[in-house]
Amino acid sequence: MSGTSLDGVDAVLVDLGASQTQLLAKHYLPFDEVLKNALLALHQPGHNELHQAQLTGNELARRYAAATVALLQTANIAHDQVRAIGCHGQTIRHCPNQGYTLQLGNAALLTELAGITVVSDFRSRDIAAGGQGAPLVPGFHDQALRHPDIHRVIVNIGGISNLTNLTPGCPATGFDCGPGNLLMDAWCVQHLAKPYDDNGTWAASGKALPALLEQMLNEPFFSLSPPRSSGRDLFNMAWLRNKLQGGERAEDVQATLLELTCRTIAQSIQQYCAGAKEIYLCGGGAHNQTLRTRLAALLPGSSVQTTNTLGVDGDYLEAIAFAWLAQQALHGKPANLPLVTGAKHPCILGAIYHA
Repeated sequence: MSGTSLDGVDAVLVDLGASQTQLLAKHYLPFDEVLKNALLALHQPGHNELHQAQLTGNELARRYAAATVALLQTANIAHDQVRAIGCHGQTIRHCPNQGYTLQLGNAALLTELAGITVVSDFRSRDIAAGGQGAPLVPGFHDQALRHPDIHRVIVNIGGISNLTNLTPGCPATGFDCGPGNLLMDAWCVQHLAKPYDDNGTWAASGKALPALLEQMLNEPFFSLSPPRSSGRDLFNMAWLRNKLQGGERAEDVQATLLELTCRTIAQSIQQYCAGAKEIYLCGGGAHNQTLRTRLAALLPGSSVQTTNTLGVDGDYLEAIAFAWLAQQALHGKPANLPLVTGAKHPCILGAIYHA
């Protein structure tokens, strides 16, 4: 898995044969600035972009293969013991309302390099059926994290934040809430030359700006009823710059961006997950103590913890979900949730490249 945050590759080795999913090994391979900048550039139209996209997809395949090799070495597992790789690829366009989504990664090359069957392109089939193609992880959350009697909400805070609503006795629902870490991270890079605000310390040194926050919350996306999904196509530095008057203290803008993330998550839960008793956070944002504290304050009727307290590593939960999605494809089982994505019907997701 490599997500909207553009920080690197999360690779996991998962045993899905038992009644309970087992995480056997994990490996993280960071992106260097050259690759990250190439991916950022491809989010916007540019010179010779089709050629650059193909070259970048090939490079991603090599990185995914390297992560696979390192992971299997860590676990002392031979490649022929692995049934398949579920590879999400790197999203550079997500335009479901225009009928497409685009993830780079060259699954054919990854199959060749790894010598393992690869399942990829998980989102397109759902979009073809009229859905958003995202979020896709609620199906796995439903399988792995549901409690029979307790109303839980799983909140993934990556570049974009999304939630899964697990109400006892009801089908799972879910949707994208809005920006998670991506705007905070980009602002950090610009002003501190750091990839992220460690523990939210910088945001905590500033004060949220009410007028700026109100302008951000007026974004029409936040008024859309689910199903809804988003990405860098909407929430990016150009979007942020258009909201700034100039002269704001950088730390106050960071505090406002953190408040935006917390407020949109909290409002989503209050509006669509009323009565939730337990909120579990995963993804990079779960490490941000300032964010967690603020989110807990906005949701006083619920406990706010990380999925680690359930025995599931929140840093790798999304990668584990794509292993499950690959298994579903290999077994010919639908994996999308039409209530989540808005698809007309359940679909088998993914294209299979046999080794």
